[in-house]
Amino acid sequence: MKKLFFLYLILCSFATFAQVQFEAKVSKNSLGLNERLRVDFTMNADGDNFTPPNFEGFRVVNGPMQQVSQSWIQGKVSFNKSYSYFLLPTRKGAVTIGQASIEINGQTYKTTPVKVNITAAIDIPTNPQDAPQISPDDAIHLIAEVSKANPYINEPITVVYKLYFSYNVGISNFQELDKPKYNDFWSQNIEIKQLQLEEGTYNGEKMRVVTLRKTVLYPQKSGKLAIEPLSMDIDLEIPTNRRNFFGQYQTTRANKRVSAGAKTINVKALPENGKPEDFTGAVGSFTFEAKPSKTLLKHGESLDLKVIVSGKGNLKLFDLPKPVVPTALEMYDPVHKENVSTPLSGMAGSISDSYTIIPQFQGEYPIKPMRFSYFDLRSQTYKTIVSPEIKIKVLDGPQSNEAVAAQNPTANSNKKAITASSKFEFIKLKTNLKPTKQADFFGSPLFYGLLFAPFLCIPILMIFRRKKEARDGDATGNRIRLSNRLAKKYLSEAKKQFQNKELFYIALEKALHNFLKAKLNIETSEISKETIRAILMDRKAKEQTVSEFIKLVENCEFARYAPSSSGAIQMDFDKAVGLISELEKQIS
Repeated sequence: MKKLFFLYLILCSFATFAQVQFEAKVSKNSLGLNERLRVDFTMNADGDNFTPPNFEGFRVVNGPMQQVSQSWIQGKVSFNKSYSYFLLPTRKGAVTIGQASIEINGQTYKTTPVKVNITAAIDIPTNPQDAPQISPDDAIHLIAEVSKANPYINEPITVVYKLYFSYNVGISNFQELDKPKYNDFWSQNIEIKQLQLEEGTYNGEKMRVVTLRKTVLYPQKSGKLAIEPLSMDIDLEIPTNRRNFFGQYQTTRANKRVSAGAKTINVKALPENGKPEDFTGAVGSFTFEAKPSKTLLKHGESLDLKVIVSGKGNLKLFDLPKPVVPTALEMYDPVHKENVSTPLSGMAGSISDSYTIIPQFQGEYPIKPMRFSYFDLRSQTYKTIVSPEIKIKVLDGPQSNEAVAAQNPTANSNKKAITASSKFEFIKLKTNLKPTKQADFFGSPLFYGLLFAPFLCIPILMIFRRKKEARDGDATGNRIRLSNRLAKKYLSEAKKQFQNKELFYIALEKALHNFLKAKLNIETSEISKETIRAILMDRKAKEQTVSEFIKLVENCEFARYAPSSSGAIQMDFDKAVGLISELEKQIS
């Protein structure tokens, strides 16, 4: 009897578990890029530890909103619980909403992934009375203001991003979609602690304006350099033609995506006429000096020689001159210090190298004058500053060999002299005789070899030509081979740039992109995080390797401007080599 009772309990528990339902429902399976999607995760039993999907390809506008309902009908209890989200698509194409999970009665349940097709933006019909009084296109504008469009190399320019919007609209939320990229620029973002609302004018119309970003740029090469645009997604509240009970205009929600547009900077090269040989790239207005801590020393004492450049210009982007000291003075590697601030007008402050010098012998030693050259933006000419000669006097200590020799000129009189009879003993100990009569070239093996060599080369040339024509006709293979060569080139280029952080990460990022183009047969315009992940996973690559590869590509841009050590640069290079090797083995 007990066995039957336990069997009944087990069957009841199985029946209870079998009745649990947990599923995902969407408001529509196809929608435009400007429409919103509602997703409901519903269950018929109470659960805990609800985990939503990451909603990749969507932006969560609202949610989660939780609803619980319970009813009793003819003795039967029904329960329903749901988590609802409102989503806005971020890209076109087929997007999959992943699995959500929840724990019910100690068991974990997951929903089935749902596929949604995102099309281009569509016209949404509205009630005429609910139509907005103004168009979102006229109500909001994102502008990038560039201080100078044709600077010299290493001349500072500023880019200020401002958002203009009408007095009739309100902004409820905004986020950056694409951050601006400053390839071939040294850049410094100026922190804006709090956004301030000001009054401004756009196309003759008074508007409110908010400054979103301020960036100082120093172009690093001449020619036309592009600044990629800043793009934003903004939620607006726009008044409609409908009024409420108190006669006030009601508002409707709208979404607007704005872009500041790409900017092209035409950078001028520094003039070659009059450029000093010791010029290292300093551009601005500077002062230069070399200061010793003392010039009179005793044996065993040391002095500090400080080389200082101060002023306004690209202080972090050039090398300081190095002092030249006599061999009797032992000079150690310098300690570099920077006291530089970067306001909107550009870098200002000072940089210095401090050398520790220890004399080895007594005497008086000169330190040669040092030259510092820079390009002055005001006069648009090169200027050179020369420091005075520094004389170091050591009062005591051992004397150098040169000083001893000068005081005792007879010290070398016992050296053996070389006599005239033995001066030429090493000459003509070996001979190289040549015959006076040489064999005729005509009829020699070399003559016949050169005569028939062109006929022997004809079949080889024909085979080579056929292979070349087949190779030239293989457009896909040529593109892959080119990308492979570029990846190896940029990896080798990145290895050469260990001492230059920005150039290293530019070369590393290009190498990773060219590897993807070679192995996945895609163009640069198609490279995105979602595309890379989808194609690599289809090619049987491991998920961890793919995630680390994508993370390394994303970090290249950030690492170019973030502080980093030589150890971190070496680690990123080794990681790139390892990931490329792993993907070579994994993808099919």
